[in-house]
Amino acid sequence: MLTEDENALLTHVGPGTPMGELLRQFWMPALLSEELPEPDCHPVPVRLLSEDLVAFRDSDGRLGLLDAHCPHRMADLFYGRNEECGLRCVYHGWKFDVEGNCVDMPTETAESNFRDRVNAKSYAMREAGGTLWAYMGPEPVPELPRLPIVRAPEGYGFAMKRLQESNFVQAIEGGIDSAHTRFLHTTLEFYRRTDAYLDSLGPLRERFARDPDSLDANELDALFRTADKAPRVMAQRTDYGLAIGARASLDDHYYWRFNQFMMPFYTIPPRAPGGHAFVPIDDYTTWVFTFAVQTNRPISSGERRTMRLGRVIEGPYGAPVDEHFMPVANKSNRFGIDRALQRTYNFTGIIGGGNQDSAMQASMGPIVDRRQEHLGVTDVGIIEMRKLLLESVRDQLEGTEPAAARNPDAYLGVRGVSFVRPKDVPLSACVEDVARRIRETGEQIERLRELTTDKQPV
Repeated sequence: MLTEDENALLTHVGPGTPMGELLRQFWMPALLSEELPEPDCHPVPVRLLSEDLVAFRDSDGRLGLLDAHCPHRMADLFYGRNEECGLRCVYHGWKFDVEGNCVDMPTETAESNFRDRVNAKSYAMREAGGTLWAYMGPEPVPELPRLPIVRAPEGYGFAMKRLQESNFVQAIEGGIDSAHTRFLHTTLEFYRRTDAYLDSLGPLRERFARDPDSLDANELDALFRTADKAPRVMAQRTDYGLAIGARASLDDHYYWRFNQFMMPFYTIPPRAPGGHAFVPIDDYTTWVFTFAVQTNRPISSGERRTMRLGRVIEGPYGAPVDEHFMPVANKSNRFGIDRALQRTYNFTGIIGGGNQDSAMQASMGPIVDRRQEHLGVTDVGIIEMRKLLLESVRDQLEGTEPAAARNPDAYLGVRGVSFVRPKDVPLSACVEDVARRIRETGEQIERLRELTTDKQPV
């Protein structure tokens, strides 16, 4: 459990708060590229870290992220006219470029230099991986992190987002919790180990007995989740954050399922490179960005449509959204819970992995009171993640910047990993295997970039 002060330190993100100042050291996903699709398109309101902002793409395609309020009389620049390389406030006509410079002040006389002394607060913005990234911290502006979604060539990555009605830390904790997948995302048939279900796993058991390395990540997950409901969880620090291993037992082998926590709010389960970013809108709401990356082929249009519509029931995409990226199933309608379905099909009565996660995390309240918790042996990863974030906040208060924020290569190729090892192989050796897989993935993505003509921005 945490004290009240520790919980506040961990969860409050507004300007001047310790966590807010830490997060401002990092690039953050702010919008999808499709939200600013072309030069001089309409501006879009943005709220990040409890700051109200407005984003626009100017006539030359450059990206701007300004304080939402015009520095003249504080009118909302969302209503502004995007024209001729600037955003013009419609109240009195003051116009600002992407760097916040006032480039026109028609209410002043021709000889006045007042406009040279007025600026709108602005933040850096970059585009990569179908995502618009914001940096709200001090100079110098760091490089974008070399995440798989940032480095993947066009067509090999996909980004989507949804709103979640909870603090960002609750969302991170769900993303690195391997134990909940055995309950929240499973069917009653799986939990009861019905004869039909166990028979369906028979071929996997036979293949595993012949060659444990022949099973892919999804097959291993199905097999070992059935064999062991109580994984042992361990965590080891890395340059990017934490490698969190959940270990399940079957015969004379362990199945290792490594989730990654990357500073300051990314999680990657053991699938293809991609994962989630849990970006604080404010203390009480979060943007959940989901990234998918393929390293062996482009993502098909059908796969993109499936992910966008949230039609994958198991996994991260089961949360269809409306035009404002609000999940159709949300707190106001109890996430569409169906009690008959809960009695006959799954634990939750809720359809969609994303909906199931959001329901549990939002049910805790906007900011969970961590003084009331009783953490168990499967919560080691969550405990270590909190320690890392709190230590990083305290280090920054003493003048030490977070190393990962200025080390873009720390994120290169980072992915979740799962594999089987004999029971005498220690955690340290398994983490070395994870690091090797990460290096290989990073090298594969960089080779793809070299082989494609349309490369993402650096």
